[in-house]
Amino acid sequence: MPGTELFGAEERKEIEDVLSTGIMFRFNHDAQRNNIWKAKDFEAEAKKITGAKYALAVSNGSAAILAALAASGIGTGDEVICPPFTYIATIEAVLMLGALPVFAEIDETLCLSAEGIKKAITPKTKAVCLVHMCGGNANMDEIMAVVKEHNLKLVEDAGQAFAASYKGTATGLFGNAGAYSFDFFKIATAGEGGILVTNDENTYKLADSYCDHGHDHVGNNRGMENHPIIGFNYRISELHAAVGAAQTRKVPAIRLANLKNKAFLQKELSKVEGISFSKLGDDNGDSGTFLNILMPDTETAKRTVDEFNKAGVAGFNYWFTNMYHFINQWEHIKGLKTASKLAIQVLGAPQDYNNLHLPKTQETVGRLISFGIRCTWTDDELKTLATKISECATKAMKTVNA
Repeated sequence: MPGTELFGAEERKEIEDVLSTGIMFRFNHDAQRNNIWKAKDFEAEAKKITGAKYALAVSNGSAAILAALAASGIGTGDEVICPPFTYIATIEAVLMLGALPVFAEIDETLCLSAEGIKKAITPKTKAVCLVHMCGGNANMDEIMAVVKEHNLKLVEDAGQAFAASYKGTATGLFGNAGAYSFDFFKIATAGEGGILVTNDENTYKLADSYCDHGHDHVGNNRGMENHPIIGFNYRISELHAAVGAAQTRKVPAIRLANLKNKAFLQKELSKVEGISFSKLGDDNGDSGTFLNILMPDTETAKRTVDEFNKAGVAGFNYWFTNMYHFINQWEHIKGLKTASKLAIQVLGAPQDYNNLHLPKTQETVGRLISFGIRCTWTDDELKTLATKISECATKAMKTVNA
C-alpha cells in the first residue's frame, strides 16, 4: 500500500519543522511554535481531498469512528446496523459507546446492502454504521433512501476509502459524520492517525470537545477553557500530523497511479474464465487501493490461496479466514469477552452472534481475494503478478472441477 511506500524529503521536512520548535502538542503554546500547526495543516489537506466543511485530526482511525458515532448521538441501548465484514474497530466503537451492534448482509460492493439494512431494522434501530470496504464505495442512492425512510442516523467508516467518492461526493460525507484511517497500511499514513469529517457544525464541535476531555477550545488559555461535555483523550500529536499532512498532499498522484495499475491487472485477469471482481457503487469513485477478485466459490478461493502460497505470491488477503476483518473469527465478540462489563452484557445482545444467518455475506467473503495495489509497481512487476495470479487461479479451478 502507498502509505508504506512513499517516505521522503517531504515527510522529513514536516517532522523537522515540529522538532525545531519542540512543541509536539497540537494546542496553544502560540509564542513558542513559530506559527507551526501541523494538526491544522493535516486537517486542511483532508478537507481539500474530501470537500468537507469540517475535519478533525485524531489519534487513529478507531478514535475517528468512535468520535463520529458519539458526536452523532449514538449511545447506551441504541441499535446500530453494522457489516460483519469490516476491521474490528467498527464494532468495538459501537460497543464502547454502550450501543448494540446488529449485523446485516453485504453485497458484491463488499459494503452493507440497502436490502440488508432494511431487513435488520427494528424499533430500537438508531443508526447505520456503513463501512466502505477495500477502497471502494457502497450503493449510496439505495442506502440513503432506506436511511431517510426510517429516519436513521448514518455514520460512515471510510477507513479504507480515503479519496474514494460516489457521484462526486466523498465517502464519509453522506451521513452525519465520517471517519478515515491513516495507519501504516492506508493510501496515506501518519504512522498512526485518523480524520473525522462532517458538514454539520454542531457535530464537529461535539467531536472536537469529545476528543480532548471536553475542552471547547475557545480562547488561548487552555486552563480556563469551558467543558461543555464529558470527553476523553483522542488527540493527535504534531509529529504524527506532520507526517499525515505530507502524505495527504501526495494522495491525488497516488490515486492516479493506483487506478492505472489496478486497471492493468483487471484487464489481464478478465481474460481468465471464472475470475470476476467486486462491484462499485460508482466506478468513477474508486480509490484504487485494492484489486478485489471474486472466485466462483469458497472452495476454489481457498485452493487459489494455496496455489498463491506455493508459488510465493504475496500482497493478498483472504478475508474469509482473517482474524480481525470477518465475523467468523470474532470469538471475543460472539462470546462478549471483555476486560470490564459493557452495556451489551447488561442489556443483552440484539442477535445471537453465534448463530447469525448471513448467507450472502458468507458466500461473497468466501469467494473474495484482495490484493493491495502498489503505486510504485513497474510494468514488469505488474505483468509478472498478473501472470502468477492467472496461473494459480487457473490451476485451482482445474483442481476443483476435476
